[in-house]
Amino acid sequence: MRGLLLAWSCVCVLSVAAAQGMPTAPLPGTTVAAKDYLAEAKRVVDVAAQPAAPWNGPRNGPRAQPGKRVAIVAEDLRNGGIVGVVDGVLEAAKVIGWSVRIFDSGGTPDLRLKMLANALASHPDGLIIVGGDARALLPGLRPFAERSIPIVGWHVAAQPGPVPGTPVAMNVETDPLEVARVTALAAIVQSGGHAGVVIFTDSNFRIAQTKADEMAAVVRECSGCTLLEVHDVAISRSQELMPGATRTLLARYGKRWTHALAVNDIYFDYAAPVLTQAGMPSAAMAMLSAGDGSESAFLRIRAGTFQTGTVAEPLNLHGWQLVDEMNRLFAGRGVTDYMVPVHLVTAENIAADGGDRLLYDPADGYRDIYRRIWQRP
Repeated sequence: MRGLLLAWSCVCVLSVAAAQGMPTAPLPGTTVAAKDYLAEAKRVVDVAAQPAAPWNGPRNGPRAQPGKRVAIVAEDLRNGGIVGVVDGVLEAAKVIGWSVRIFDSGGTPDLRLKMLANALASHPDGLIIVGGDARALLPGLRPFAERSIPIVGWHVAAQPGPVPGTPVAMNVETDPLEVARVTALAAIVQSGGHAGVVIFTDSNFRIAQTKADEMAAVVRECSGCTLLEVHDVAISRSQELMPGATRTLLARYGKRWTHALAVNDIYFDYAAPVLTQAGMPSAAMAMLSAGDGSESAFLRIRAGTFQTGTVAEPLNLHGWQLVDEMNRLFAGRGVTDYMVPVHLVTAENIAADGGDRLLYDPADGYRDIYRRIWQRP
C-alpha cells in the first residue's frame, strides 16, 4: 500500500511539473522513494517561484469598442484580491474609454442578487462579476442574458473559461488546481516531507472547495505528512471566526500543527495575531496561501512573520484581461483561452515582479500589449 501511495504521489508531482512546462522523466517502476518524491516536489516549487515568464497571452484582437458602460458586481470589497482585480479593471477601462459603476455585495448572501438587480437597473452594456459563484448567482444573471448583455467574471467558477450552464462567457483565473498543488507541495518541501497541516476553506464557493480538496489530496499523498483537519470558515466572516478557530486548533493539535494552508490570504490576517499572542515563534508555524497575494500577505512574507508563501495571482493583469475579454464580446468575437502561469511568492523572490509594491504584477509588458491590441495610445 505504501508503495502505491508513493507512486501516486509522484504522479501528482509530475502532473504539476508538466503543467508548469518543466521536463519530466518517466517513473522508474511502480514505487518511488520518498527522497525522490521530495526532489520532484522541490523542482516543481522552484519552477513556480521563478520570475514571471515572457508574455504568452494574446497579441491580436479587436480594436477598442469605446464609449461602453460596464457594471462591476464585487463579492466583497474588503477582500484584497477582489479590490486588486477591480483596480485593474478601472485602470484598463480608462485606457479603453469605458465608464464603470461598482456594486459591492459586501460578502452578504442577501445583497448578491440585489446588487445584480441594481447593476441591471443602471443599463450597462456589459457586466463583470468579481468573486461570487456564477451558478449561485444564476437567477440574477438571467435578466442580463435576456437583454444580450455580455458577462465575464473573475473567480466565479472552479475552472477558467466559459462557465457551462450560465451566461458567463469567460471566467478569468489562474488554474485553481495548479495553484492548490503548488501551495501544498511548497509546504511539503519546506517541512522536509513531515508537515502537520490544517487547511482553511469556504465551502460556499466552488473554487475555494476545489482548491481545498486538491491541497488535501496532495498532503495525503505525502507519506510522512499528516492532514490534521480541513476547517470551513466563511471568508466574509473570517475576522469574526478565525481568532477563535485558531485558538481551538492550537489547543487541539499543539506542536503537531506545523503548517496552515488556506484558499485565501485573508484567513491569516486574523490567525497570525493569535499565534503571536500565544507566544509562538514564527519558525514554529508556516502559513501558505493558494491565493490571492494580498498586501498583508506580502508584508508577512517580507517580515518573516509566520507566512512563508502565497501563490499570488496577477490581480491587476486579470483586471486588464477582463476588459479585453469583454471588448472581444462587444466586437462580436470569441473570448481567449489565456491563463496566466502559476507563481509562488516567497521571501527569496518577493522583491521581483511588483513585490516592492506589495503585489504580484508580472514584468511582462502586458499593459503595452493590450494597448496595441486595442489600438489605444
